[in-house]
Amino acid sequence: MRLFLIAFQFLTIVPLPFALRCEEQDLGRSMAFFPLVGLAIGALLAGCDFLMAPLLPRAVADLLLVVLLSVVTGGLHLDGLSDVCDGLAARGSRERFLEVMKDSRVGAVGAVALVLALGLKYQALLAVPLQFKRPALLFFPLAARFAQVQMTVGAKRARDDGLGCAFIGGAGLTQFVLAYAFTLAAAYWLFRMQGIYCALVLYLLTWGVRSWSQKKLGGITGDVIGCASELNEIACLLALLVLTGRGWQALLP
Repeated sequence: MRLFLIAFQFLTIVPLPFALRCEEQDLGRSMAFFPLVGLAIGALLAGCDFLMAPLLPRAVADLLLVVLLSVVTGGLHLDGLSDVCDGLAARGSRERFLEVMKDSRVGAVGAVALVLALGLKYQALLAVPLQFKRPALLFFPLAARFAQVQMTVGAKRARDDGLGCAFIGGAGLTQFVLAYAFTLAAAYWLFRMQGIYCALVLYLLTWGVRSWSQKKLGGITGDVIGCASELNEIACLLALLVLTGRGWQALLP
């Protein structure tokens, strides 16, 4: 329970009414619970959707859900996406890329990336068939939090400081297996085999981002992990659109 709360405290800005003891390896060990925190975030979104659906047009409600997700997570992963895109725009050496990502300012390319990412997320969520909307709200934050585990476990450090290092030190095979087992179980529970197919697509996407980061930067950073998380949220919704669009009748009771 303590490790879950550590993960919850890191991945959201929701305050806890008590202090938590956090040892050096606890951040990495808490990654086993990252998908469970993603499910909790998804449950919050689904609950808010349930309350807003009778009161607001779907387009407005879905936009508010995207805003709520960004607020609850403190924009942490969006920051990683913008920093990575600014680093790509710099077109320099590894050292230049890392320097740009460390800069707290958001460049023009990073700002464009944020607008496109939020717009894609909103439009994809809006297009999800209504009968699958709440399962999708439960699943896509969960899948993105597993992507963070996949990016981290067994990876090399691109730099000797930062959040990426803090997690790499304590995350191992146990955390990966537990997180992936929970992700696949949730995928099957919510979408049956279509959910498994979606999870496999996201696994390949994350593997590609991780391989690129290892080659380009010599390892991963917290910004790259955040970028992969945002890409997974978007890709998950897009994949569910394709999968439910083709085979949604088989999922109905």
